[in-house]
Formats: sequence, structure tokens, C-alpha cells
Amino acid sequence: MGYEAGFPILAQISQRLRQWPPAPALPAAARREAAVLVALTESTDPEVVLVKRAEHLNSHRGQVAFPGGMWEPGDTSLLDTALRESEEEVALPRGRVTPIARLPQRETRAGTPVTPYLASVPPDLALHPDPAELDAVFRVPIAYLIDQRHLVSDRFEVGAEVQELPCYRYGEYRIWGFTLNVLVHFLNVGLGARLSFAYLHHRLSPELRAHLIELEEEYPQ
Repeated sequence: MGYEAGFPILAQISQRLRQWPPAPALPAAARREAAVLVALTESTDPEVVLVKRAEHLNSHRGQVAFPGGMWEPGDTSLLDTALRESEEEVALPRGRVTPIARLPQRETRAGTPVTPYLASVPPDLALHPDPAELDAVFRVPIAYLIDQRHLVSDRFEVGAEVQELPCYRYGEYRIWGFTLNVLVHFLNVGLGARLSFAYLHHRLSPELRAHLIELEEEYPQ
């Protein structure tokens, strides 16, 4: 079953992801973990809230990400981490956030486990990036992201190498890496988007092609 035109998108997502309730999990002992918020606006045509990390940062500078960050001892759960960090980074009041699902935990390239929490937020919230951490906060329509034509590739600096990697280009922003992985998997399992990287395979390394296969899986019905 794919995306159903004419049926509210958030209702479709909630129904398809009902087996992944937004349980407030705790990090594993003796591990540094993080959590992010995949926030969707509560509108007829929902948008995903994303941020651009500041260019002056030492790590991941200029990259597009979800609001979120590292778990801290004062956090009651990883969901609390995602809500606290989102409030600090973009002034998103936690009381205006409605959790929908806890998406599968993934690891960053550096090996940090990250738990994405999917949630809805009012569409009229005025979000403001913290200049100490971010250069921008912006929104991308789901309708744009589920269009296979917008899933392209580009060259990125990864460590000391330059690699051809899949990405979305949205205006001045390039969405790639961990953020792209979470988005594509969520869209495939939550909306049956059937996004595929097959037409990019000739540009990508065998190791990357093998990793991308799992993102094309559909959520079992």
C-alpha cells in the first residue's frame, strides 16, 4: 500500500507506524547516545522541520540536520533529549509537540547511536535558530521529498575524501548522510513512498549501495 491521495497524510503515517509507539526510551549504559526530532507540521501538506548547522562549528559544520543532540544526565529519556534540544536550538515549545512514533535507532558515521522521534507540531509556530549552533531553520514539504525526481546525488567531503553520495537539493540546502537516511526510510515505511536509489547505483560505491538497500524496504503490513 502506498501514499493515498485525499486521505490526511498525518493520519496515514500514524496508522502505518502504530507498531512503533513513541516510547520514551533510555540510553544504554555506558554509551553516548543522541536523539533528534523529526517534526512534521500539522497541515494539509505537511512539512519537515530541518536545521542547518552553523559554519563556525568544529564538527558537521554547514550540514543539514534534524533538531536534537546528545543525551544529558538531567534528561528523563531520549524523547526528553529530543524535546529539550529542539527547544534550545529552534525555540520549539515542548508543549506544542505531539509525539507520533519512535523510529529505528541508527548510528552516525562516527558511530553515535541516534534515536529519531517522529512528531507533529502546529504549522504556525515561529521557529528561531540559536546562532551559537545554527545558521538556519527551514521546512521542506513532504510532497517534495516523496518525489523520486528530487532524490539525486552530489559530491561531498567525507573526512579526507570526496565521495559521490545521494542527496536532496532544496533551494540552497543539500540534505544527505544521516538525515537523508532517516528521511528516506521514514517516507518509505510511513507513506509507502517507494523511494529507490537504483538509478544512482552506477555512481555509488559497492559498500554504499549495500547500505542503501535497507532504506528501500517497505514497512510490513
